[in-house]
Amino acid sequence: MATWKTLLLQDSSSPFMEQLAFFHDHALLVLTIITILVGQLMVSLFLNKCIHRYLLEGQLIEIIWTILPAITLIFVALPSLRLIYILDETNNPLLTIKTIGHQWYWSYEYSDFKNIEFDSYMIPINEVSSWNFRLLDVDNRIVVPFKTQVRMLVTVADVFHSWTIPSLGVKIDATLGRLNQTNFMSNRTGLLYGQCSEICGANHSFMPIIIESISPEFFIKWITKIAQL
Repeated sequence: MATWKTLLLQDSSSPFMEQLAFFHDHALLVLTIITILVGQLMVSLFLNKCIHRYLLEGQLIEIIWTILPAITLIFVALPSLRLIYILDETNNPLLTIKTIGHQWYWSYEYSDFKNIEFDSYMIPINEVSSWNFRLLDVDNRIVVPFKTQVRMLVTVADVFHSWTIPSLGVKIDATLGRLNQTNFMSNRTGLLYGQCSEICGANHSFMPIIIESISPEFFIKWITKIAQL
């Protein structure tokens, strides 16, 4: 999760987020090279003494400064297109979870199992314990097995929402009357924090999301216990 004075991206918890971080570094390197080159050219324009009263055109330099940006855009576009297709591809998910956005909470349904559904509310401030994070903890977490492909179906019952987990590299819009799909896989166990990233009402950011990534053995025990309730 994000902490104070965090200047870089959060630590990745999925292969998708790792690829997003790699692309971020790649694009940042390209921007740094462009900034240094343009800055050096601007400084040289102010400091040099080159004057040519009859120089009216320079077709060669115009060709160069047209082709170079096009090549630069290709170096940025190709990894970006590859990443878009990777994020959109769903390969044989082993678990399907349906998420329904409400105002101001989320509902979850484990579609692969019978009668497993629950609401996830933010813990009120006056009930926050010393081990809870203020405005980020919920009473019912999403439990998923780590190193397992999970398909998430997202929709809403009222207004526009966006289900977002930064450390997983997942951000998907929840739209009324539409069922959107995304997928993710957690690399390790732990708690993954997120929030609704849309602003369509007062206090709308206070729709926290918590994924509890556990081992498949403990997940089976959890599912069995919940199904018996």
